[in-house]
Amino acid sequence: MLDANNKLLSGQYGLGQAVAIRYAVLLALLLLVRAVRRGAGGPLGTRRPALHLLRAGSMMVSAAGFFLAFRQLPLAEGYLVFFTSPFMTLALSATLLREKVAPAAWLWCAIGFGGVLMAVLPRLGGGGGPLFGYFAIFMGTLGFAVTQTLNRRLRDEPGVARVLLWPSIMGLLVYGPPAILYWVPPSGPDLVMLMGNGVLAGAAVACTAAAFRHADAARLGPYGYVALPMSVLLDLAIWGHPPDPAMLAGGAVVVLACLMSERAARRPPRRQWRDSLAGQGIPGGKTWAPSLPRGRGATERTAESGSGP
Repeated sequence: MLDANNKLLSGQYGLGQAVAIRYAVLLALLLLVRAVRRGAGGPLGTRRPALHLLRAGSMMVSAAGFFLAFRQLPLAEGYLVFFTSPFMTLALSATLLREKVAPAAWLWCAIGFGGVLMAVLPRLGGGGGPLFGYFAIFMGTLGFAVTQTLNRRLRDEPGVARVLLWPSIMGLLVYGPPAILYWVPPSGPDLVMLMGNGVLAGAAVACTAAAFRHADAARLGPYGYVALPMSVLLDLAIWGHPPDPAMLAGGAVVVLACLMSERAARRPPRRQWRDSLAGQGIPGGKTWAPSLPRGRGATERTAESGSGP
C-alpha cells in the first residue's frame, strides 16, 4: 500500500517533499507514543552510532530508489526486482558478516536472477523498457538488502524506537532542504496521502516487530510473497495495467527460487548434521527431523531480519 500510495503521488510531488513528510510524520508518531507511554519501543540511545547512521543512509537510498522507480514501472514489475533482495542479503551476509552459505543457496540465487531477466529482457529488447526505472528499483533493492544486513549486525539491540528515530532524523536532514526548495502546495486529499505514508511506514515496522515476537523468520518469510499478487491486483484495479506472460513466468521463478534459497540456507551442512546426530546418540540409519528454533530467544534473534520496501 505504501508503494501504491507513492506511485499515485509521484507525478505531482518531488522525491524530497514526499519522503520528508513521511519521516516527519513517522518521527511525530514515535514521540507521541513515547509521550503517552514512557519508554515505548525501547531505548533511543545506541552503542553503535556509526552502524545506525549507515543503516539510515541505506534506508534513504532505498526510499529514493522505490519512489523514483514507481514513477515509470508498474508495481508488479518493480516488486519482481525487489524480490531479489534475499539473494543480495545472502551475498552481503557471506562477504561482510562471514556467514557460511550452502552451495545450493547460491544456485537458487542464480536461478532467481534468471527469473528477473526472463521478465525484464523482453521489454528491454523491444526498446520500450524504462532503463532509469530498472536502475532505480535495483538501487532501492540494494539499499534494502544493505539495511537487512545491518539489522543482523544490530540484532543485539532490541526495540523499534531507535530503528525509527535515526532514519527519521537523517531523512529530515537529507530530504528536508530539497522539500522546502521545491515545495508544491498539496491539496487536502493529497496532504492526507502524503502524511499517510508516514503512518503506513510506522505501522509496517511495528507490525513486523510484533510478528517476529510470536513466530520465527522461517514461518513468516513466505507471507512476504503475498505482495506480488497484491501488486498485480493494484496495477490492474488502479492503473489498468495487466501483467504479461513473461512477467508472470519470471515472477513464479523468482518466488520459487526465494523459497528454495531460504530453505537451503537454513539447512545445516552435512558434516554438522552427522556431528549433531552422533552427539545425541542417534544411529545413522534412523530418520530424524529437527524442529525449527522456538521460544523467546529464537524469535528475538530473528526479529530484526524482516522488513518492507
